[in-house]
Amino acid sequence: MTTSRAFGQTPAPDVPAGMTWLNAGRELSLDDFRGRLLILHFWTYA
Repeated sequence: MTTSRAFGQTPAPDVPAGMTWLNAGRELSLDDFRGRLLILHFWTYA
């Protein structure tokens, strides 16, 4: 399958294996979100 990309865009790297997910019953990868809008919210507790 060939995908087209706009100028200057590169594909996102896959999620590292063994990463801890909150509120997920299993490890997730980018393939789980293909064709969907994905928003990642990074926060810190200070």
